[in-house]
Amino acid sequence: MRGLRHSLIPLFQEHGATHMAVAFDRAIAPVGISESREDDDALIHRQCGLAADAVRALGIAIWPMVRVEADDAIATGVVRYSREPELEQTVIASSDTDFTQCVRGDEVVLYNRNTKTILDEEGVIARFGVHPKQIPDYLALVGDVSDGLPGIPGWGPKSAAAVLSRYGSIESIPRDGEWDVQVRGAERLARSLDRRWLEAVLCRDLSILRTNVPIPHTIADLEWRGAHREELTQLCDTLGETDVLYRVPLFNSSPHDTS
Repeated sequence: MRGLRHSLIPLFQEHGATHMAVAFDRAIAPVGISESREDDDALIHRQCGLAADAVRALGIAIWPMVRVEADDAIATGVVRYSREPELEQTVIASSDTDFTQCVRGDEVVLYNRNTKTILDEEGVIARFGVHPKQIPDYLALVGDVSDGLPGIPGWGPKSAAAVLSRYGSIESIPRDGEWDVQVRGAERLARSLDRRWLEAVLCRDLSILRTNVPIPHTIADLEWRGAHREELTQLCDTLGETDVLYRVPLFNSSPHDTS
């Protein structure tokens, strides 16, 4: 929780963020877990609730997802808000490779708070060898451990980038291996893809982030005006830390009810 708080505040104070929302996947208490138990599952459940409280206390809008994933809410927010005239740039703060498909020029970029690196469209192409819109096809071929995508046996980053750069998408790759691009082991790769064709297409479709998730906020609702005094004071008492009260601008009104 302290790590979450310390990673959010610098986005305003050091990086100049003016508008923000944080998306949460639904946190469901495991069956049979009581508040008195101190096992990992119970701890995770309580931390998820406390994390949402912390974000609200900091005056940041929350997008709690129930039927879709938090990633889809973020992708929807990018499409909805990135062209607002008052915004200079839209930044997705995440280490999830999935979000590279949302990158557009230097208008929409991906910021990894762990490595302190930023990927714009040129950076995505340099790193993966494909354009952002091709990332779902790329991940379907090479796999993505974080999202449980197994990939197609034999396919690696270099072969996937070379073939997709030539043919654009999985459907356009000749399944007979008669490729007019130099790739080591082309026949073997073609056979592997042919055997797992439906799996590759399914994984590609699963990798595509939705951009039509219902989000109740306007761009004005996302503007950061400071933390909420009462809620932040209570949070600091819970965490046993009060220093943040002296480092964050305070806004006295109650936070938006987004639950």
